[in-house]
Amino acid sequence: MPKIKTHKATSKRFNLTGKGKIKQRKGGQDHFNARNTGDETRSKRRDISTTDTLNKTIKQLIPYN
Repeated sequence: MPKIKTHKATSKRFNLTGKGKIKQRKGGQDHFNARNTGDETRSKRRDISTTDTLNKTIKQLIPYN
């Protein structure tokens, strides 16, 4: 049986934790951030966990992580 190819865009955006949870960075951090409040800027620094329905799809796209 052939190996499954890893979807590279997905592997760059999502990380698996040691317990198998999927972490994701918040979007909108690159530019136009001067207009944001301090609370909004600080909240963008945190990782967020994904939903259960999205987890199933992501684990298929990054099978070897």
